Amino acid sequence: MASLRSEHEAEVAVVGGGPVGLTAAIALAVAGVPTALIAPAPKQADNRTTALLGGSVNALEAIGAWTRCRAQAAPLRAMRIVDDTDRLWRAPEVRFDAAEIGLEAFGWNVENRHLLAALDGRAAEMPELLRIEDQARAVESGDADVTIRLVEGGALTVRLLVAADGSRSLCRAAAGIETRSHSYRQTAVTFNLGHARPHHDISTEFHTAHGPFTLVPLPGLRSSLVWVVAPDQAELIAQTETRTLEEEIERRSHSILGKITREPGGGVFPLRVETAHRFAARRIALVGEAGHVMPPIGAQGLNLGLRDAATIAELVAAARRRGGDVGGSELIDAYDQRRRADVTSRTVAVDLLNRTLLSDFLPTQSLRGLGLYMLDRIGPLRRAMMREGMASGAGQPRLMRGEAL
Repeated sequence: MASLRSEHEAEVAVVGGGPVGLTAAIALAVAGVPTALIAPAPKQADNRTTALLGGSVNALEAIGAWTRCRAQAAPLRAMRIVDDTDRLWRAPEVRFDAAEIGLEAFGWNVENRHLLAALDGRAAEMPELLRIEDQARAVESGDADVTIRLVEGGALTVRLLVAADGSRSLCRAAAGIETRSHSYRQTAVTFNLGHARPHHDISTEFHTAHGPFTLVPLPGLRSSLVWVVAPDQAELIAQTETRTLEEEIERRSHSILGKITREPGGGVFPLRVETAHRFAARRIALVGEAGHVMPPIGAQGLNLGLRDAATIAELVAAARRRGGDVGGSELIDAYDQRRRADVTSRTVAVDLLNRTLLSDFLPTQSLRGLGLYMLDRIGPLRRAMMREGMASGAGQPRLMRGEAL
């Protein structure tokens, strides 16, 4: 842990040491911005996985972290959507191939523990990044600066605070930013699996009446599973004997991966949507789950957070080059504006997809089936949907395009 003697040299502080906070801190430091990262040392391994879209991989490459975890990631070269609802109106199977839009892969699936280790290793080799292994006890935002008071004593005063401290963000509360939220009667159960048959770099999403049952490739004969079920079913799954559970997973996956072996670990996460009314205020910018929470559908959650990190780093670097205030109202308003459209559109899309899947209203089921039929049959529409899902284009932050800040 760095001594408090040198902490006041930082212009920007990042509070929170998850993938989004680490990415923001490294990106700022790479751009030459004196930055402090305030986060305790990790206490336990995260067994979840993340499907990193192409832009996120570009950003990790640009900050020098991707090479540290590339070998532990599996490419997602194709994605299948299979209607497994047994309803009257069943949609046709739809397959999306990255090669159809000129890509090697839509993204790469990596275990969070490897991603965190890669980012942590990159941060550790950067002497210009001040690391403080502590937590924020209180945050005081003023007209000219922000002061972070630490649990173990001492304080740090900076021009801008980047809040990466999760959905129960102390920093967001200090900025006076409220949120709107909605909880679903769904729970996501996650496991990593071994299996007998190869996945061929194909992610398969079975749509069921309670939500998606999604198998995402990992290196070798391994995949991650995100299984969305009703809350009471999640409790039953947690109590099921391992071999019985493995057989049930194989049955629900229609044996496409052969015999299943569940790996130790896993998690249970109630599904909800939460979005901040603003993404920045009073010299505090929200990134990741401090600003938005959404269900693990469509690989949007962490990828949105990484775009937050890339955007705030780009704005701060540009303001500093101009000699401007890196936490002033101009930057705060620009960040809020740039993130609002992206976060809102992705949240609405994921919410709509989830609601149409759960709906028992026959016309809604018909419209959903028709939409998937059109995607299957109309090539230009399918390719446009794939490009939109990748969030590519000139409007992306520079890091997401693989460019230096």
